[in-house]
Amino acid sequence: MDPQEITSRAAALMPGLLDDLGALVAIPSIAFPGYPAEPVVRMGQEALRLFQEAGFTDARLMDVPSGYPPVYGEIAGPEGSPVVVLYAHYDVQPAPPEQGWTSDPWTATRKDDGRIYGRGAADDKGGLVAHLGTLRVFDGQPPCTVKLILEGMEETESNLETFVEAHPDLFDCDVFVICDMGNLRVGEPALTTALRGDVACVVTVSTLEHPLHSGVFGGPAPDAMMALARLLATLHDDAGDVAVAGVTSSTWDGDGLSPDDFRSNADMLDGVDLTGTGTIGSRLWSHPSINAIGLDMTSIAGSSNVLIPQASAKISMRIVPGSDPEHELDALVAHLEGHAPWGATVEVQRTKAAPPFTCATDGPAYAAASAALAEAFGRPVSGAGSGGSIPLLRTLGSVAPRAEFILWGPEDLAASRIHASDESVDPSEIEKLVVAQSLLLQKLAERP
Repeated sequence: MDPQEITSRAAALMPGLLDDLGALVAIPSIAFPGYPAEPVVRMGQEALRLFQEAGFTDARLMDVPSGYPPVYGEIAGPEGSPVVVLYAHYDVQPAPPEQGWTSDPWTATRKDDGRIYGRGAADDKGGLVAHLGTLRVFDGQPPCTVKLILEGMEETESNLETFVEAHPDLFDCDVFVICDMGNLRVGEPALTTALRGDVACVVTVSTLEHPLHSGVFGGPAPDAMMALARLLATLHDDAGDVAVAGVTSSTWDGDGLSPDDFRSNADMLDGVDLTGTGTIGSRLWSHPSINAIGLDMTSIAGSSNVLIPQASAKISMRIVPGSDPEHELDALVAHLEGHAPWGATVEVQRTKAAPPFTCATDGPAYAAASAALAEAFGRPVSGAGSGGSIPLLRTLGSVAPRAEFILWGPEDLAASRIHASDESVDPSEIEKLVVAQSLLLQKLAERP
């Protein structure tokens, strides 16, 4: 099939693919604890049905000890052809009303800017639909052997790593195509080559054995919330760079956003400064970052005139490609334990140590993917990083050490707002990705 025919077929498939995307967005498949199971189960079954119809006739929901099952399938290509694994996930982030959505998150809404809004429209039901389109371009008979894995718990405590380790033969392949990324800007093709890792802990600061009257004891007696605030403030210097001794940092030499573009895309308030130093690419992808993502203490509604005896914060630190997560977490814990204000008691519970990931860019599959992406978009391809973490990639690499990784998707950094309110996808990104993936499969099959 020549590139023009692939392009024409993808264009013709788009109305149906967008109908499928709308139907999938309508299923609130939140796999987090405390949310109803029925929508996630329904989403897994619907994804299974769609891919069975698209050519994975043997696709099935796999047995797992706990959690929601992945969808797995295989289409055998010509004997001796390369083996490609297509990955996406069918679960989504929550979309609580307090996030400030301007349209129903569970209704795919086409707005005046042409984008489609809804939870999962980009992350990662848009990626799932791109895989569907790729199979439909070839009428369910791709030119090489294709395996499918759709994860059901990517956004929460993933069970797929354990599944991969228990069934390594299912993931033996030449190329993994991870469709859970995106370009920096719409229409500007980029291959993701580096992912930051993620380490996390919960720090608890204690100053008193019990609450005390703030009028009677306030002043000499330190309250834990103020002590915690002082401790958290030591994690950054005045410029906003991470001030934890021993953490790894480097310089990003690839493409990136301008400061003005980043400010606009992040919807920063007027007058608020960017934090950190260096290019935006370096700050996002090759410098560590630290955020307090949760806090436990008395709520405002439940507050009274007492000194707080204990307060806790959950701290997430994104770590750079090439670093060791245990080393980075050790440095963070040592900093917290060594900067206790006023002699406060500081206890740290380690909760996460997910490694970063770096893609090899010198292999034939990467070259084929770069050529396919450039052909689909009609523009040269740049390299991009990602602040997100996918620990699964290390596990996949361990069971298929010869395999190359291709990381791309429809989630453009500039406007998709994944995990936030008004998540959206540009349909043209899905269409061009279908073309790129189809061209990639064809190029791999034609490789000597």
